[in-house]
Amino acid sequence: TEYRNMGNLLKVLTCTDLEQEPNFFLDFENAQPTDAEREVWDQVDVVLKDAKGILDELQAYKGAGQEIREAIQNPSDEALQEQAWAAVVPLVGKLKKFYQFSQRLEAALHSLLGALTSETYDDTTQHLEREQALAKQFAEILHFTLRFDELKMTNPAIQNDFSYYRRTLSRMRINNVPAEGENEVNNELANRISLFYADATPMLKTLSDGTTKFVSENKNLPIENTTDCLSTMATVCKVMLETPEYRSRFTSEETVSFCLRVMVGVIILYDYVHPVGAFAKSSKIDMKGCIKVLKDQPPNSVEGLLNALRYTTKHLNDESTNKTIKSMLQ
Repeated sequence: TEYRNMGNLLKVLTCTDLEQEPNFFLDFENAQPTDAEREVWDQVDVVLKDAKGILDELQAYKGAGQEIREAIQNPSDEALQEQAWAAVVPLVGKLKKFYQFSQRLEAALHSLLGALTSETYDDTTQHLEREQALAKQFAEILHFTLRFDELKMTNPAIQNDFSYYRRTLSRMRINNVPAEGENEVNNELANRISLFYADATPMLKTLSDGTTKFVSENKNLPIENTTDCLSTMATVCKVMLETPEYRSRFTSEETVSFCLRVMVGVIILYDYVHPVGAFAKSSKIDMKGCIKVLKDQPPNSVEGLLNALRYTTKHLNDESTNKTIKSMLQ
């Protein structure tokens, strides 16, 4: 009933092609869970409550570059070796925490995809319109993911610290030196963490792998249920950003950047999950329209998002990609 009360705010069109775009307002600022959404919403909310703290910790992550440099330059100075080790061990604890959070985020994504792609409603537009609180949580996961990866990409200390930790640990093992903190990250976990941070955009890779896994594990669900959920969300974000009547309803300028991040996030997921990707002619996402919306923003605010489309998508450089789209992203 709460969405019915929005009356004329919602004009829903069934999304059969790009000329008939789903045209409704997704209330990213105020959507509250209905009774039907509550169970999944509560599960995901527990994870999202920790997301801000993770971003704050990552933003404040300074690394142990100075201590590591001094230890490497003075290999026979035991005091410097101990200082570097003492500086790195707690940082590795943080890196482990971020990695473990990525696993929780993937599980939350599975819960949301399960709800938003189920056969409860006739189509994706109805799902997103009637399950706005879950759609908002899905958007918050994407927003967190792109923000995490932006911060990680600009912080080379993360991989340097972890590499130093692993090198030092293996040297200590060879010399039979007991390593405080070794129990924190055993060899198998260290390998997984190392692979996670080796990726330029580790959280995005976690989500795209997780979405692909969701599709393969739910063979009873048509893949279109998932890809339509992603394409409809991209379209709704685009429409809200380019329609002054909708955009004027945002009470905060931050909602604009939130919407832009979400649009780019779902495009990237769609590009990974859909057999031919987001840039093909048959794609249900109006890529030209989405790129135009990005380019209409102040350049310094969207360069990272344009780079995400340039460098983290799967199909942009396919032969089938329209030349206009390629040149728009050059």
